[in-house]
Amino acid sequence: MKSEHLPLLKSVSAPAVHPDGSRAVVSVVRPDFDADAYVGQLWTVPVDPALRPRRLTRGFRDTAPDFSPDGEVLAFLRAAPGGKPQLHVVEAGGGEPLTVTDAPLGVSAFTWSPDSRSIVFGARTPEDGRYGTVDGVSAGGEDARLITDYQYRMNGVGYTADKPLQLFVVEVPSLDEEPAVAPAGRALKAAASADGGKVTGGKTAGRTPEARQLTTAATDHNGASFSTDGGAVYFTAALHEGSDNDLVSGIYRLPLPAGDGTEATGGAAPEEVALAGTARLSVSAVRQSRNGRWLYFTAQDLGASGQDFVARNTALFVMPAGGGDPVALSDVETMDLAGGLEPAGANGVLVLNNARGTMELLEFGPAGLRSTLLDGDRVVTAAAERAGAVLLSFSDAATAGDVAVLDAGGLRVLTDFSAPLRADAGVLAPQELTFASPDGYPVHGWLVAPAGEGPHPVLLNIHGGPFAQFTGALFDEAQVYAAAGYAVLMCNPRGSAGYGQAHGRAIKERMGTVDMQDVLAFLDGALEKFEELDGDALGIMGGSYGGYLTAWTISHDHRFKAAIVERGYLDPVSFTGSSDIGWFFGGEYTGRSAEQMAAQSPMARVEHVRTPTLVIHSEEDLRCPVEQGQRYFTALKQLGVEAAFLVFPGENHELSRSGTPHHRRQRFDQILQWWSRHLPTAANPAPQDGTVAAAPAAPPAG
Repeated sequence: MKSEHLPLLKSVSAPAVHPDGSRAVVSVVRPDFDADAYVGQLWTVPVDPALRPRRLTRGFRDTAPDFSPDGEVLAFLRAAPGGKPQLHVVEAGGGEPLTVTDAPLGVSAFTWSPDSRSIVFGARTPEDGRYGTVDGVSAGGEDARLITDYQYRMNGVGYTADKPLQLFVVEVPSLDEEPAVAPAGRALKAAASADGGKVTGGKTAGRTPEARQLTTAATDHNGASFSTDGGAVYFTAALHEGSDNDLVSGIYRLPLPAGDGTEATGGAAPEEVALAGTARLSVSAVRQSRNGRWLYFTAQDLGASGQDFVARNTALFVMPAGGGDPVALSDVETMDLAGGLEPAGANGVLVLNNARGTMELLEFGPAGLRSTLLDGDRVVTAAAERAGAVLLSFSDAATAGDVAVLDAGGLRVLTDFSAPLRADAGVLAPQELTFASPDGYPVHGWLVAPAGEGPHPVLLNIHGGPFAQFTGALFDEAQVYAAAGYAVLMCNPRGSAGYGQAHGRAIKERMGTVDMQDVLAFLDGALEKFEELDGDALGIMGGSYGGYLTAWTISHDHRFKAAIVERGYLDPVSFTGSSDIGWFFGGEYTGRSAEQMAAQSPMARVEHVRTPTLVIHSEEDLRCPVEQGQRYFTALKQLGVEAAFLVFPGENHELSRSGTPHHRRQRFDQILQWWSRHLPTAANPAPQDGTVAAAPAAPPAG
C-alpha cells in the first residue's frame, strides 16, 4: 500500500437493519483526492446469498442510514460539497430523497419515533451573530467571548458554549404526496399580489418542515432515543450543579405530548433519571428495551472527585424503566463496553467489548450476559438485530470495513468493499506476538513485516490514548510503512485499553515507567526472535500519547537512528491551560504537583535527546495544542539536535485518521521521506543529495 491508495480505504457505517431482517443499509465512505474530501453513498446489503449488494444513493456524502420502525422510509444524513450534513428521507426501496432539515451547522445524529411519524435530531445551535448567522459578520468580526468555565472548547468543534448540541423534533413529511412546485411567471405575480407582494415562491416548495426545539440548556445533549411507547425522549447530559468542575453526566427523560410528537409538553423541563446506589458516573449511552420494561445504560465510574477517568472501563447497567436502583451487569475490571448499545429481542441489548486487540459482540439480558455472539480476530464496529437477524459491521486483517450476518453456522460475510485495496495495493497480514517485560509482565502486540528475507529496518510504532489499543485489523499506517520496506512493531503496553483496568491504571502518576519498559521489551523480544529484523536500523514513532512516549523514550534510549513525534503531549505544565482537556487530563495522569509533572515531562528531559526528530503537528489541534510541538522542536534546535517541524494548516488532532485526503497523503509522503534519509530501504531509498525532499506537488484534478 502507498499513499496514493488512500481512496481504496472504505469505511462502513453501523448497519441499519430492515424491520423484517431481510437486508441492511450501510454507508460506505472513502477519501477522494479530486474533491479533497470524504465521499460516499448508501448501499443495500441483502441477507439472501442469492442477491448482491447494490448502491442505493448517489449523493456526495450520504451517511448514518436508519429505517423507520414500520420499514417504509429510510432516513439518512446527506452533505453537499463543502456543506453540512442535513437529514433526508427516502422510500425504503429507493427513490428521490427529500430534505427534512436546514440546520445552520448541520445535523449530528437522529432517532425515529416508534410510530414512524417523527424524528428527533441533534444539531449545534449557534448564538445569533456567530458562525455565519448574520450576513457580513465574519469569524474575525464576531463579538468577544467571555469565558468563565473550564469546559469551553473541543477538538474538531472549537468553542462549544456558543453552539451547544440541542435536540429538535420534526414531523416526517409524507412521501406519497406530489412534490410542491414553486409558482413562476404570471402565477408568481398573482400570488404576490394576493399576499401584498410578500410571496416569492410556493408555500412549501424548496422549504424544509418546521422543526421544534426541545432543549435549551447551554450544554450538549447527547445520544437521544425514544422511549418504547413514544411518550418521551431519553438523552445524556451534564445538567447538574457544579458540572463545570467534573466529568459527570446523567440520564434525562423529556416527556412529549400524546399525538404527533412535534412539540414539547408546555415547555416541560427534562426529568433527571435517579441512579440511586451508584457512584459518580459519566453516562455514555441509554436505551429502553423493546418490551418497555428495562432501561439499559453504559457508564464509567469517575470516583469521588468526578474526574478520575484514567483507565476506567465502561460498564453496562440495567434498571426498571418505571424507576428503581440500577444494577451493574458487566465485570468492570475485565470488560470494557465502550462500543454501541442496541436493543435485541424483547428485553436484551447488544454491546461491544474491547478485548485484547479485538472488539467482541456480546448480548446481555436484564439478568446479565447471555452469550458472546462473536469474538476472535475481528474488530466489530457496530451491530443491530431485527426479526432475529443480527447484522454487523467489522474490520479484520483483510478488510477496512465490511458487513456480515450471524447465521446458525457462524459468521457469513455479505460484502467485500476492500477487494480493490487487496487487488491494487496488496495487504500484508500481521503476526500476533507476546513478549515478557523485564518484570515478567506479558506484552501483547503485532508485527507487520515486508516481503523478502531482510534484513529489514524496524519501526517501533506507539499508539495514542494512552487508554486505547492497537488491534490486528487492517491499519493503513502499518501497511504503508511495511510496503516501503520497514518491519512495523505495534504493542499494547501497560496503560492501554482492552486488558483490564489494572493494566490501564498501571501508569497513573507513573507515565514513562512500565509503559516505556513494555514497548522496549516488545522491541527486544522481536529482535531476538526474528533474524530478518535489523537491530542496528531502528526508528521510533507515535502520535498523541504515542508522541509523548516516543519523546520520553529517546531521552532515555539512544539506539534509534531517528524518531517522529506527532501531535504529542509533551509538556504537562503548558498543556493544563492550552488543551481542551488540559484542566483535568494531566492532573489525573501525572499528578498535579510541579515535581510530579517534571518527573514525567518530555520537555523537562529534552536536553538528553540525541536522536534526529521530525515533529508533526496540526495548527487547529485543541487536544494537544500546536505549542507543544513548537516548543519541543525549538528546544531540539537550540540543543543542536537535527530536527524538522511539519505543521498542517486547517487540521486538528485527527489528521492521520480524518484529515483532508491531500494532507493525509502529504503526511505519509513526508514521513517516508524522513525515514528514507535515516533508514533507507530498497523500496524507500535515500535522497541522492542527502536531504529530505520537498513535498510533491498535487497531481492535476482528474
